[in-house]
Order: sequence, then C-alpha cells, then structure tokens
Amino acid sequence: MTALLRSEWLKQRSTRTLLGLFAAMLGLVLLAVLLHSLLPAEDLADPHVQLMVLGRGEFLGALFAALLGAMSVTTEVRHGTIRPTFLFTPRRDRVIEAKVGVSLAVGAGLGLVAGAAAVGAGVATFRARGIDLLLDGSDYVLLVVGSAAAAALWAAIGVGVGALVRNQVPVLVGICAWLLFVEGLLAGDLAGLGEIGRFLPGSAAAAISGQDPGTLLSPAVGLALLAGYAVVAALAGGVAISRRDVG
Repeated sequence: MTALLRSEWLKQRSTRTLLGLFAAMLGLVLLAVLLHSLLPAEDLADPHVQLMVLGRGEFLGALFAALLGAMSVTTEVRHGTIRPTFLFTPRRDRVIEAKVGVSLAVGAGLGLVAGAAAVGAGVATFRARGIDLLLDGSDYVLLVVGSAAAAALWAAIGVGVGALVRNQVPVLVGICAWLLFVEGLLAGDLAGLGEIGRFLPGSAAAAISGQDPGTLLSPAVGLALLAGYAVVAALAGGVAISRRDVG
C-alpha cells in the first residue's frame, strides 16, 4: 500500500493538472469574492450574507477538489495508463484506496488555500468599503478549516464517481453541473424537497464551514454526512472498476 501511495503522489506531482487546477481555482475564488463584495452595503451588513461571500472559498475549493479526484482515475483510463497500474496491482480496490488517500490530502490543501484566500480577500474588500465585519474569530477559523475538510471529502467523492463512470467528459461535466446548477435547483423551493435539501452533499459541505447556520445542518453533522457520501462513492467506485474490463 505504501508503494501505491508513493506512486499516486508522484502522479500528482509530475503532471501540470494540479498546478492548472490550483491556479484556476485561486483566480475564480478571488473573482467570486470580489464580485459578491460589490453588493449594496446594506445587504453586506447582514452576517449571513458575509458568511455567504466568504464561503465562496469552500464552494470552489470543493468543486476543484472533486474534479481533481475524478481526473486521478479518468485521466488514467483515458490514456490507457490504468492498465499497467492494474497489472502491477491486481487488487484494483487497493489502487482506488490509494487514489482516495492521496486525493483526500491534496483536496484538503486546495480547500485550505481556497478558504483562506476567500476570507482574506473578503475581509480586505469589506474594510476597504467601510463595511463592519460582524463575524468573530471562530467563524473565520470554521470557514477555513471547514473548507479544507469539505474539499478533502469531495475529492474522495470525485475518485469514486470517476471510478464508477470512467469516461472523463461526462464525469467532469456531471460534477460541475451538480454543484453549479442541479443541487441548487433541488434544494430550492421550486423542487418542493423542503428539509431534504439540507442533506444533499453540496449543502453538507457548506454546513461544514458554518454557512447559513439557520438553514443548513450543524458543522459536525454536515461533516459526518459528507464523509458518508465519500465512503459510499469510494466503495461503489472500487467495486465497479474491479468488476469491469478497462481495456
């Protein structure tokens, strides 16, 4: 297992995928926070709105971590390098376990940077506009640490979904569509799901970082729920890829 983990670390470090995703994520985090910070001052005086603005780091960190996790599987399938990997390690589920382990760590790093960048940029913008910050130190810590935890678990979900579907384009489009559009529609009033919307994976990730405390789950419950999603996705992906031909 140690050799597999080292191999996965090497794959992450030796390609430009991680660097490209990191740069794109950081740029979008700063842009999203800046644009949301241009809302009318009376709107930004609401602590819930301030949490929403600073929470853009959690959202984008989770999105890019999920894409990274999915690509750790689908890129190998797409280029055929998964075949020698499985020849070297016939226990395919162990390969998925190694990918999940490394993706958890890398995803946590992405989430940590995204959360910290959003908080730093948001606080600076609010102060520049003369808007009083109504959050305390624990809110900032939860936003940053929660972003890291949410991104780590979404990276594991990405690995599982990638192993389950294997085709890169549908996987990446599906993840983006779910987090950017589908879940928002399902959790909205038009879907008629009511309280069920709080238990969707994107909402659970937002809850971990302390966003919208009056509506979402508590951070601890959100963490446990998202961890459950990650375990199910990883197990499903491991079983699926072990039973299918990758040729």
